[in-house]
Amino acid sequence: MSSLACLQSYGSASDTDSDAEDSKEPVVIEKPVGGGEYSLAKSIEVCANPSVIPVRDADVSRVVDPGVKELEYNPKYEELFAPVKGPENPFLTDQMRATKNMLCGFVEKAHISAFQFENQRRTFHTFGYALDPSVDGEGCDGQSYVGDLQAAYDTDGKTVFEPATLPTSQSKRKRNRNDNPEDVNGFLGPWGKFEDEKTIAVPTEQEKAELEELLSKKHKRGKLLEEKPVEEKSVLHIKDAIDYQGRSFLHAPHDVGVNLRSDAPPSQCFLPKAHIHTWQGHTKGIAAIRLFPRTGHLLLSASMDTRVKLWEVYGERRCVQTYSGHRQAVRDICFNNKGTQFLSAAYDRYIKLWDTETGQVVSRFTSRKIPFCVKFYPDNNKQYLFVAGTSDKKIICWDTRSGEIVQEYDRHLGAVNSITFVDGNRRFVTTSDDKSLRVWEWDIPVDMKYIADPTMHSMPSVTLSPNNKWLACQSLDNKIVIFSALNRFKMNRKKTFTGHMVAGYACSLDFSPDMR
Repeated sequence: MSSLACLQSYGSASDTDSDAEDSKEPVVIEKPVGGGEYSLAKSIEVCANPSVIPVRDADVSRVVDPGVKELEYNPKYEELFAPVKGPENPFLTDQMRATKNMLCGFVEKAHISAFQFENQRRTFHTFGYALDPSVDGEGCDGQSYVGDLQAAYDTDGKTVFEPATLPTSQSKRKRNRNDNPEDVNGFLGPWGKFEDEKTIAVPTEQEKAELEELLSKKHKRGKLLEEKPVEEKSVLHIKDAIDYQGRSFLHAPHDVGVNLRSDAPPSQCFLPKAHIHTWQGHTKGIAAIRLFPRTGHLLLSASMDTRVKLWEVYGERRCVQTYSGHRQAVRDICFNNKGTQFLSAAYDRYIKLWDTETGQVVSRFTSRKIPFCVKFYPDNNKQYLFVAGTSDKKIICWDTRSGEIVQEYDRHLGAVNSITFVDGNRRFVTTSDDKSLRVWEWDIPVDMKYIADPTMHSMPSVTLSPNNKWLACQSLDNKIVIFSALNRFKMNRKKTFTGHMVAGYACSLDFSPDMR
């Protein structure tokens, strides 16, 4: 206290001068060492616990409701796998109740070094055994092995990094040696194989039989022999194919309460409210259905049971006729404009032209590739032409009069799924597994428009609207997207229909006649 005397005052008039009184700040009076006069000094008061306003919001974890179906933000891992609060569901199985750190279950980290992993991998490929990674233990007695257990017990589980105790049978294996560098063709060097080593797998008797059967079908040049088409036949299921006036079943009926010959759309279209009828007769799934042109009084169905059937839509709704002529499932069908003939495309690589009334096959077409879709050229003057999209990324145009290919459109990068004619049949639109949409001028094998986007998916089914302005495309991301069918063929982002829950392959989609 003799060297420094300190006195702190808070603005007392008797102890400090008028300046300290006005400032209301702490004042320190210091006495210098060795005596002398007092000096006046100001001090700053320090707050040890200031109140700080955060600049950004605090990171508070949000609770994710287990029952929510859609999240509008990207949650963190801790939020997704946070424990669920509340009572436990008593109906959960043990598998459902188990904790998960991945979508498919719980994954544990294996505490094994990279050297030990490589050691056991090489040991297994060399000696045929390795330590069982699912069992913990120390020493040979407590270890279990996978692979050749007898060899593991004979060698006490030695690895490839312990070469002094190699198995006797493998240590005596002799290699083919030829270290003479002058022997250009026979020089082996360090790459010589063991004398009893087999590098070619010998096929079993069953595999030999399958190979012989496969080779027997191949020509000397490597091409498949022309398989004889299966016997084509048709079965008429109704009693009379012709009525008392000499009209066949293709003639539209007049006594169904609807004018089937009218071109005007119905005055009112409504959503179906009741199940009317089920046509049963196919033994496997239905790949495509087509209504009879203009009148729609008949229904043609293609099935995976290799058959095509014709059904009545009105009246008794009977099965009229069955067409059999394919070895494998029928993929697509298409009527001509009059409905007197139809095409069937199947997985046996054949496209067949049928007479609807007689059930006879008029002609057969094949490009040795699977046709995925087939369409007649809609112009009445060129009904002898049809196009087919195949599995080898091509659209092929055939002439039914000569049976030859007259044009090929080869620009897609995947199998062609659909063909749709637009713009007065002067153009057509195709979709493919390459997730693109291409627009072609008829008879010009170069696409005039190519639409592809990273957000687009494959569109296996496309339908033109009744007013010829829109294309409805079934996309494999659970959406129905709409493209303009005029000029620019631009996607209409405002007319995207969502709601389906399971993405899958669609048979078809269609508009109501009133466009609603």
